[in-house]
Amino acid sequence: MSLTRRQAGLAALASVPLALSAGGLAQAAGRSRTLYIAGDSTAAQKYADEAPETGWGMALPFFLRRDHKVDNRAMNGRSSKSFVDEGRLDAILAEIRPGDLLLVQFAHNDEKAADPTRYTEPWTTYQQYLRLYLDGARAHGARPVLATPVERRRFDADGNAVPTHGEYPAAMRALAREEDVPLLDIEALSLALWQRLGVEETKVYFNWTATEQDNTHFNPPGAIAVARLVAQELLRTRVLAPHDAVRLHEDIPTSWITWPPAPQS
Repeated sequence: MSLTRRQAGLAALASVPLALSAGGLAQAAGRSRTLYIAGDSTAAQKYADEAPETGWGMALPFFLRRDHKVDNRAMNGRSSKSFVDEGRLDAILAEIRPGDLLLVQFAHNDEKAADPTRYTEPWTTYQQYLRLYLDGARAHGARPVLATPVERRRFDADGNAVPTHGEYPAAMRALAREEDVPLLDIEALSLALWQRLGVEETKVYFNWTATEQDNTHFNPPGAIAVARLVAQELLRTRVLAPHDAVRLHEDIPTSWITWPPAPQS
């Protein structure tokens, strides 16, 4: 999908009835809604050869009612740009239906200036690519939702959790206001959570193993904690109603996380 297709998406959006774009017809028909996730490795499904690494999208279903299906299309290593250029957004839009949700979280790989296949600039191309997700969802009667990128584990010498995403969260917040799109501020919430936990306890939430010290990706406790933040934000922004969420204040057993065999190529 190229940037020039935004005009076509807007034209299609204009033809979608208001009740349809709000999900009214889908709910009236009584069918379950699907929440699609477009994002990077922090959210993505992990497989048996990657355990214990866990994307927060794997834990999100634990906090939603069973009639809210999660279709996790997040993919390791992708940016808002490469996800589109590889046709992954088009694949979602080919299946998304009125009343569904499209939750979009990117920035980790958009920041990689040395890689032209993934890099976007926060206040120009990053916002332009994000608009493709917003316009595409709306054109199909679905509801787009933006989520600022979850923070990495990084502390300064005084033990303060420090942000790592530069201008990308601010650019997404500004776009959400401009486009009147719900914003889940996972960057701010996760940074505050890492600050409360501190330098040592946060290691329990990230993919620290005997052979690896990964300050970006999560293990089961971390994925569950971030998924809980996502679910709480979906309620705060009224994307979901209170009865749509479950277990928000309950401990989720890490044994609920499973890693299926890797798909055959």
